Amino acid sequence: MKWPPYLKYKPSGVEWFGDVPEHWDVLRLSRLVACLDGRRIPLNRTERSDRQGPYPYWGANGIVDHIDHWLFDEPLVLLGEDGAPFFALNKEVAFYVTGKIWVNNHAHVLRSTPRIDGRFLASTLNQTAFGAFIDGSTRDKLTQDDMWAIPVPTPPLSEQSAITDFLDRETAKIDTLVAKKRTLIERLKEKRTALISRAVTRGLPPDAARAAALDPHPKLKPSGIEWLGDVPEHWDVSRIKYVARIESGHTPSRSVDEYWVDCTIPWVSLNDSGYLRTHDYITSTVHSINELGLANSSARMLPPRVVVFSRDATVGLCAITTRPMAVSQHFVAYVCGRRLLPEYLLASLDVMGQHLVSLSLGATISTIGMDDVRSLSCAIPPYAEQEAIVEFLSHAKAKVDRMVSKVETAIDRLQEYRTALITAAVTGKIDVRPKTPAA
Repeated sequence: MKWPPYLKYKPSGVEWFGDVPEHWDVLRLSRLVACLDGRRIPLNRTERSDRQGPYPYWGANGIVDHIDHWLFDEPLVLLGEDGAPFFALNKEVAFYVTGKIWVNNHAHVLRSTPRIDGRFLASTLNQTAFGAFIDGSTRDKLTQDDMWAIPVPTPPLSEQSAITDFLDRETAKIDTLVAKKRTLIERLKEKRTALISRAVTRGLPPDAARAAALDPHPKLKPSGIEWLGDVPEHWDVSRIKYVARIESGHTPSRSVDEYWVDCTIPWVSLNDSGYLRTHDYITSTVHSINELGLANSSARMLPPRVVVFSRDATVGLCAITTRPMAVSQHFVAYVCGRRLLPEYLLASLDVMGQHLVSLSLGATISTIGMDDVRSLSCAIPPYAEQEAIVEFLSHAKAKVDRMVSKVETAIDRLQEYRTALITAAVTGKIDVRPKTPAA
């Protein structure tokens, strides 16, 4: 970092922040704040829904809701009590807040004494190593007694303000860069979707079509399907069920233990949703079943290279299997016939997003019925043209994905630098005080 260290240091006695500037103190949190936890009032979701309003309702991870009244109206530091991300990098567990707010029983409410700047304290707590202070076997919990023992590096108050002002400026610059890079990622993903959409509705771009010995400017015809629009005149348009057999899934009874021991058959379920969001092929699954369980369900063993498609929760997640598998009732599987290449069908399903939304039912959990699944249609080029489209998309998507990966890596590095900068400033590893011009 470009900022110099202090001239003199002393041991802090605290491993996680090492030596501190010689003129700083290290004080326990109990000496720096008053705890207002006794004024917290938790409200459940039903109670909050009946009391909607303008005032933030805070929990351990931030603002949970907005309601019609407030409990506090002063500068405060909120520190997670239970359920906060105490061990997650780049996630906040402490928040400096002002104005009218309501706080539930999952966050400690701390009022700063004149010895500590609340903004500085929140920054310091967010860099604290909480391992020695957290209790709870199933849910991380910071009790009030353990909280009081947290050591806080404490420079003079004017210096705390200078450090906080510096961090506000520098982190704002970093956050602006991160926001721009996130916007770039969204645009790259939009470009990726546009490439796929163009290929499965209009065919290859002219240059790619010429390279594949295809007509670069084919005549178009109405597809008769609103979301699909016009398609090349020599393409067919068909319901998918006529060119790919639809297999529905099922879940064997969870109450029969024998169905869930020595499981070797991959079983695609909603637990695989995260993987399906980012992969075109699926080889392994979170859960498996055994042959007895499969035999006692209405699901069937499916061959490799079927396209699995989610119809519940997040509708439209899909991938191609690379080995025999079965699917849960939340999925269907398309077994492609001789006229349809699985990779081409996958691309066609990938761009149906808004159309699938229009078919989805359910206010909290979206689902698409089997009748609507059977109604789904796509454009079907000649098989050789499907192969050319799939090859083009493979290279084009890989290029975009590499660019996205590079930007994501840059964001990770910026966030790591942001964390390191805050830690260095609040522990005195760098001197960020405004420099007095030489006389």
